[in-house]
Amino acid sequence: MKTSVCITTFDEKEETIKSLLHALNDQTLKPDEIIIIDAKDYDNCSRSKGRNIAIKKAKNEIIAITDAGCIPHRDWLEKLVKNLDPSSQSYDEAGVVAGSYEMITNNNFQKAESVFLGTLQKDINDDFMPSARSMALTKSVWKKAGGFPEELENTAEDTVFDVRLLNVGAKFTVVKDAVVDWSLPENLFGFIKSIYNYAKGDAESGIWWHPTKRLKTHNLKILTIFARYLAFFLIYSIFDYRILGLVLVVYMLFANSKAKYWGIILQFTSDIAGIIGFSHGILQTSFKRT
Repeated sequence: MKTSVCITTFDEKEETIKSLLHALNDQTLKPDEIIIIDAKDYDNCSRSKGRNIAIKKAKNEIIAITDAGCIPHRDWLEKLVKNLDPSSQSYDEAGVVAGSYEMITNNNFQKAESVFLGTLQKDINDDFMPSARSMALTKSVWKKAGGFPEELENTAEDTVFDVRLLNVGAKFTVVKDAVVDWSLPENLFGFIKSIYNYAKGDAESGIWWHPTKRLKTHNLKILTIFARYLAFFLIYSIFDYRILGLVLVVYMLFANSKAKYWGIILQFTSDIAGIIGFSHGILQTSFKRT
Protein backbone atom coordinates (compact mmCIF):
# COMPACT_ATOMS: atom_id res chain seq x y z
CA MET A 1 0.00 0.00 0.00
CA LYS A 2 1.54 3.28 -1.11
CA THR A 3 1.66 5.97 1.54
CA SER A 4 3.00 9.54 1.62
CA VAL A 5 4.48 10.79 4.91
CA CYS A 6 4.15 14.57 5.30
CA ILE A 7 6.20 16.67 7.75
CA THR A 8 6.75 20.39 8.41
CA THR A 9 10.04 21.52 9.98
CA PHE A 10 10.89 24.67 11.97
CA ASP A 11 14.60 25.24 12.55
CA GLU A 12 15.06 21.72 13.90
CA LYS A 13 18.63 20.55 14.30
CA GLU A 14 20.09 18.49 11.49
CA GLU A 15 20.49 15.54 13.89
CA THR A 16 16.76 15.69 14.66
CA ILE A 17 15.80 15.44 10.99
CA LYS A 18 18.33 12.66 10.39
CA SER A 19 16.92 10.65 13.31
CA LEU A 20 13.39 11.03 11.97
CA LEU A 21 14.39 10.04 8.42
CA HIS A 22 16.31 7.03 9.72
CA ALA A 23 13.24 5.88 11.66
CA LEU A 24 10.98 6.35 8.63
CA ASN A 25 13.32 4.51 6.28
CA ASP A 26 13.54 1.65 8.78
CA GLN A 27 9.76 1.09 8.93
CA THR A 28 8.31 -2.39 8.47
CA LEU A 29 6.07 -0.75 5.87
CA LYS A 30 8.25 1.54 3.78
CA PRO A 31 6.70 4.91 2.89
CA ASP A 32 6.37 5.43 -0.84
CA GLU A 33 7.49 9.03 -0.39
CA ILE A 34 8.53 11.37 2.40
CA ILE A 35 7.67 15.03 1.88
CA ILE A 36 9.38 17.53 4.19
CA ILE A 37 8.34 21.17 4.00
CA ASP A 38 10.84 23.54 5.63
CA ALA A 39 8.91 26.59 6.82
CA LYS A 40 11.87 28.84 5.95
CA ASP A 41 11.45 27.96 2.28
CA TYR A 42 7.85 29.18 2.35
CA ASP A 43 8.15 32.60 4.07
CA ASN A 44 8.29 30.99 7.53
CA CYS A 45 4.84 29.51 7.01
CA SER A 46 2.78 27.96 9.81
CA ARG A 47 2.67 24.24 10.55
CA SER A 48 -0.79 24.11 9.01
CA LYS A 49 0.29 25.70 5.76
CA GLY A 50 3.36 23.48 5.60
CA ARG A 51 1.23 20.36 6.05
CA ASN A 52 -1.27 21.53 3.43
CA ILE A 53 1.55 22.19 0.96
CA ALA A 54 3.00 18.74 1.63
CA ILE A 55 -0.35 16.98 1.22
CA LYS A 56 -1.04 18.85 -2.02
CA LYS A 57 2.33 17.65 -3.34
CA ALA A 58 1.70 14.05 -2.25
CA LYS A 59 1.05 11.62 -5.09
CA ASN A 60 -0.76 9.03 -2.95
CA GLU A 61 -4.26 8.90 -1.50
CA ILE A 62 -3.12 7.71 1.94
CA ILE A 63 -1.33 10.37 3.99
CA ALA A 64 0.58 9.84 7.25
CA ILE A 65 1.57 12.83 9.39
CA THR A 66 4.08 13.29 12.19
CA ASP A 67 6.18 16.12 13.60
CA ALA A 68 9.90 16.65 13.15
CA GLY A 69 10.53 16.27 16.88
CA CYS A 70 9.02 12.77 16.97
CA ILE A 71 10.57 9.37 16.36
CA PRO A 72 8.15 6.71 15.02
CA HIS A 73 8.40 3.16 16.34
CA ARG A 74 9.50 0.69 13.68
CA ASP A 75 5.96 -0.62 13.03
CA TRP A 76 4.29 2.80 13.33
CA LEU A 77 3.36 3.28 9.68
CA GLU A 78 2.21 -0.30 9.12
CA LYS A 79 -0.16 -0.19 12.09
CA LEU A 80 -1.26 3.38 11.43
CA VAL A 81 -2.50 2.94 7.86
CA LYS A 82 -3.83 -0.62 7.85
CA ASN A 83 -7.35 0.61 8.59
CA LEU A 84 -7.19 2.77 5.46
CA ASP A 85 -6.26 -0.11 3.14
CA PRO A 86 -9.34 -1.68 1.48
CA SER A 87 -7.40 -4.92 0.95
CA SER A 88 -6.56 -5.26 4.66
CA GLN A 89 -8.58 -7.39 7.08
CA SER A 90 -8.45 -4.40 9.45
CA TYR A 91 -10.14 -2.09 6.94
CA ASP A 92 -13.15 -0.38 8.53
CA GLU A 93 -13.83 2.44 6.06
CA ALA A 94 -12.22 4.95 8.40
CA GLY A 95 -11.13 8.20 6.80
CA VAL A 96 -8.96 9.29 9.72
CA VAL A 97 -6.71 7.28 12.02
CA ALA A 98 -5.44 8.52 15.36
CA GLY A 99 -2.13 6.98 16.29
CA SER A 100 -0.62 7.63 19.69
CA TYR A 101 2.54 8.98 21.25
CA GLU A 102 4.75 8.21 24.20
CA MET A 103 6.33 11.12 26.02
CA ILE A 104 10.04 10.52 26.56
CA THR A 105 10.90 11.18 30.19
CA ASN A 106 14.56 10.98 31.09
CA ASN A 107 14.31 12.49 34.58
CA ASN A 108 11.88 13.43 37.36
CA PHE A 109 11.22 16.85 35.83
CA GLN A 110 10.09 15.41 32.50
CA LYS A 111 8.00 12.75 34.25
CA ALA A 112 6.24 15.54 36.13
CA GLU A 113 5.66 17.80 33.12
CA SER A 114 4.22 14.90 31.11
CA VAL A 115 1.13 15.13 33.35
CA PHE A 116 0.57 18.70 32.10
CA LEU A 117 1.68 18.54 28.46
CA GLY A 118 0.07 15.50 26.91
CA THR A 119 -2.15 12.44 27.20
CA LEU A 120 -0.58 9.49 29.00
CA GLN A 121 -0.69 6.14 27.20
CA LYS A 122 -2.95 4.66 29.89
CA ASP A 123 -5.51 7.41 29.25
CA ILE A 124 -5.78 6.92 25.48
CA ASN A 125 -9.14 5.38 24.59
CA ASP A 126 -11.60 5.24 21.69
CA ASP A 127 -12.50 8.93 22.21
CA PHE A 128 -8.88 10.03 21.71
CA MET A 129 -8.70 12.62 18.92
CA PRO A 130 -5.86 12.62 16.38
CA SER A 131 -2.75 14.64 17.10
CA ALA A 132 -0.54 15.72 14.22
CA ARG A 133 2.30 13.93 16.00
CA SER A 134 0.78 10.63 14.86
CA MET A 135 -2.13 10.44 12.45
CA ALA A 136 -3.15 9.22 9.02
CA LEU A 137 -6.00 10.09 6.69
CA THR A 138 -7.07 9.91 3.10
CA LYS A 139 -6.30 12.83 0.83
CA SER A 140 -9.96 13.02 -0.15
CA VAL A 141 -11.18 13.51 3.45
CA TRP A 142 -8.44 16.13 4.01
CA LYS A 143 -9.72 18.01 0.97
CA LYS A 144 -13.35 17.65 2.05
CA ALA A 145 -12.51 19.19 5.45
CA GLY A 146 -10.75 22.13 3.82
CA GLY A 147 -7.27 21.22 5.02
CA PHE A 148 -5.47 22.35 8.15
CA PRO A 149 -6.41 25.88 9.37
CA GLU A 150 -3.72 28.17 7.97
CA GLU A 151 -5.04 31.19 9.89
CA LEU A 152 -3.64 29.76 13.14
CA GLU A 153 0.02 30.04 14.03
CA ASN A 154 1.58 26.84 15.34
CA THR A 155 -0.59 25.41 18.10
CA ALA A 156 -4.18 24.06 18.31
CA GLU A 157 -4.19 23.61 14.55
CA ASP A 158 -4.75 19.87 14.82
CA THR A 159 -7.63 20.42 17.28
CA VAL A 160 -9.37 22.75 14.81
CA PHE A 161 -8.68 20.30 11.98
CA ASP A 162 -10.21 17.47 14.04
CA VAL A 163 -13.40 19.53 14.47
CA ARG A 164 -13.46 20.25 10.73
CA LEU A 165 -13.20 16.52 10.07
CA LEU A 166 -16.03 15.78 12.52
CA ASN A 167 -18.19 18.44 10.85
CA VAL A 168 -17.87 16.80 7.43
CA GLY A 169 -18.77 13.38 8.87
CA ALA A 170 -15.33 11.77 8.72
CA LYS A 171 -15.08 8.40 10.42
CA PHE A 172 -12.34 8.09 13.05
CA THR A 173 -10.54 5.09 14.43
CA VAL A 174 -7.88 4.91 17.16
CA VAL A 175 -4.83 2.69 16.80
CA LYS A 176 -3.14 2.95 20.19
CA ASP A 177 -0.15 0.82 19.24
CA ALA A 178 0.83 3.04 16.27
CA VAL A 179 3.30 4.95 18.40
CA VAL A 180 5.80 7.77 18.00
CA ASP A 181 8.18 8.95 20.72
CA TRP A 182 7.79 12.62 21.59
CA SER A 183 10.60 14.51 23.31
CA LEU A 184 9.48 16.89 26.06
CA PRO A 185 11.08 20.21 27.06
CA GLU A 186 14.25 19.73 29.06
CA ASN A 187 13.83 22.64 31.46
CA LEU A 188 11.29 24.85 33.21
CA PHE A 189 11.56 27.63 30.61
CA GLY A 190 10.70 25.18 27.82
CA PHE A 191 7.74 23.90 29.85
CA ILE A 192 6.40 27.43 30.47
CA LYS A 193 6.80 28.30 26.79
CA SER A 194 4.86 25.19 25.77
CA ILE A 195 1.96 25.88 28.15
CA TYR A 196 1.84 29.52 27.04
CA ASN A 197 1.75 28.58 23.34
CA TYR A 198 -0.89 25.89 23.87
CA ALA A 199 -3.16 28.28 25.79
CA LYS A 200 -2.67 31.05 23.23
CA GLY A 201 -3.47 28.66 20.39
CA ASP A 202 -6.57 27.35 22.15
CA ALA A 203 -7.87 30.90 22.59
CA GLU A 204 -7.23 31.68 18.92
CA SER A 205 -8.99 28.47 17.86
CA GLY A 206 -12.31 29.78 19.15
CA ILE A 207 -13.41 26.28 20.21
CA TRP A 208 -15.46 26.67 23.37
CA TRP A 209 -17.29 23.34 23.13
CA HIS A 210 -15.44 20.44 21.52
CA PRO A 211 -17.88 17.81 20.15
CA THR A 212 -16.07 14.91 21.87
CA LYS A 213 -14.16 16.52 24.76
CA ARG A 214 -17.22 18.45 25.98
CA LEU A 215 -16.51 19.70 29.53
CA LYS A 216 -12.84 18.89 28.99
CA THR A 217 -12.64 21.36 26.09
CA HIS A 218 -9.33 23.18 26.52
CA ASN A 219 -10.79 26.68 26.69
CA LEU A 220 -13.28 25.65 29.38
CA LYS A 221 -10.43 24.15 31.41
CA ILE A 222 -8.51 27.42 31.14
CA LEU A 223 -11.56 29.34 32.37
CA THR A 224 -11.56 27.14 35.47
CA ILE A 225 -8.01 28.39 36.18
CA PHE A 226 -9.31 31.98 36.15
CA ALA A 227 -12.17 30.91 38.44
CA ARG A 228 -9.73 29.19 40.79
CA TYR A 229 -7.63 32.31 41.32
CA LEU A 230 -10.73 34.49 41.62
CA ALA A 231 -11.85 32.15 44.40
CA PHE A 232 -8.46 32.53 46.10
CA PHE A 233 -8.84 36.31 45.98
CA LEU A 234 -12.38 36.17 47.38
CA ILE A 235 -11.30 33.88 50.21
CA TYR A 236 -8.56 36.34 51.09
CA SER A 237 -10.97 39.30 50.88
CA ILE A 238 -13.80 37.74 52.87
CA PHE A 239 -11.81 35.80 55.45
CA ASP A 240 -8.11 36.31 56.08
CA TYR A 241 -4.69 35.14 54.98
CA ARG A 242 -4.75 32.12 57.31
CA ILE A 243 -7.79 30.61 55.60
CA LEU A 244 -6.25 31.37 52.22
CA GLY A 245 -3.03 29.74 53.39
CA LEU A 246 -4.93 26.57 54.34
CA VAL A 247 -6.64 26.50 50.95
CA LEU A 248 -3.30 26.98 49.18
CA VAL A 249 -1.74 24.14 51.20
CA VAL A 250 -4.54 21.80 50.07
CA TYR A 251 -4.11 23.00 46.49
CA MET A 252 -0.35 22.43 46.67
CA LEU A 253 -0.84 18.92 48.05
CA PHE A 254 -3.21 18.15 45.18
CA ALA A 255 -0.65 19.47 42.68
CA ASN A 256 2.11 17.48 44.31
CA SER A 257 0.04 14.28 44.13
CA LYS A 258 -0.22 14.66 40.35
CA ALA A 259 3.42 15.33 39.59
CA LYS A 260 5.32 14.48 42.77
CA TYR A 261 8.44 16.51 43.46
CA TRP A 262 7.90 19.12 40.75
CA GLY A 263 4.14 19.26 41.16
CA ILE A 264 3.82 22.49 43.14
CA ILE A 265 6.16 24.48 40.88
CA LEU A 266 4.69 23.13 37.65
CA GLN A 267 1.09 23.65 38.79
CA PHE A 268 1.59 27.32 39.56
CA THR A 269 3.80 28.07 36.55
CA SER A 270 1.37 26.29 34.22
CA ASP A 271 -1.55 28.23 35.72
CA ILE A 272 0.18 31.58 35.20
CA ALA A 273 1.54 30.69 31.74
CA GLY A 274 -1.92 29.44 30.74
CA ILE A 275 -3.64 32.63 31.94
CA ILE A 276 -1.15 34.88 30.13
CA GLY A 277 -1.14 32.82 26.93
CA PHE A 278 -4.94 32.56 26.84
CA SER A 279 -5.33 36.31 27.46
CA HIS A 280 -2.84 37.09 24.69
CA GLY A 281 -4.72 34.81 22.32
CA ILE A 282 -8.08 36.43 23.12
CA LEU A 283 -6.66 39.94 22.66
CA GLN A 284 -4.91 39.04 19.43
CA THR A 285 -8.07 37.45 18.03
CA SER A 286 -10.11 40.51 19.03
CA PHE A 287 -7.71 42.89 17.29
CA LYS A 288 -7.83 40.79 14.12
CA ARG A 289 -11.61 41.10 14.03
CA THR A 290 -11.59 44.90 14.37
